[in-house]
Amino acid sequence: MNDNRQNQFQNGREASEYEEKILALDRVTRVVKGGRRFRFRATAVIGDGKGKVGVGVGKGGDAPSSIVKAVAKAKRAMIEFPLQDTTIPHEIQVSFGGATVFMKPAAPGTGVIAGGTVRAVLEAAGVSDILTKSLGSSSKINNAYATIEALKQLQKPVTKTEKAKTTVKKKEGSTV
Repeated sequence: MNDNRQNQFQNGREASEYEEKILALDRVTRVVKGGRRFRFRATAVIGDGKGKVGVGVGKGGDAPSSIVKAVAKAKRAMIEFPLQDTTIPHEIQVSFGGATVFMKPAAPGTGVIAGGTVRAVLEAAGVSDILTKSLGSSSKINNAYATIEALKQLQKPVTKTEKAKTTVKKKEGSTV
């Protein structure tokens, strides 16, 4: 029974079906009357590799607590988006804050052509063939949230039979 319990935990934390990655761990400072107060801010991305991904930012007095908070927020903020094989269904460009992210589907075997933050989010999400460009701000947090917004706005690809059904319905409803 004890061996089974040990297998469920890795490095003191519970084993997860999600892939976790820490994008940034920053020491932030607040100036007060007696001097400076140091805290930590962690940005984490979590995904299942099958079209679900989330980003979270956590703050705490020490680095481990901020990482735990960031991962918990990322789990709560997970989104699901449509994948078309190993890429996205269509081009998209989204801005968040000062960051703009452009994404374009790529042929199988292309790989993830992306900067650090966008790459981490897309790899956690399970996208393995994509072309991207980050424009504007180089802020890791804004780029991560812009990538999430772009993935949220993706629409499922429409098949030819679905298109045919909608055109037939439109023709039946119109009076000529």
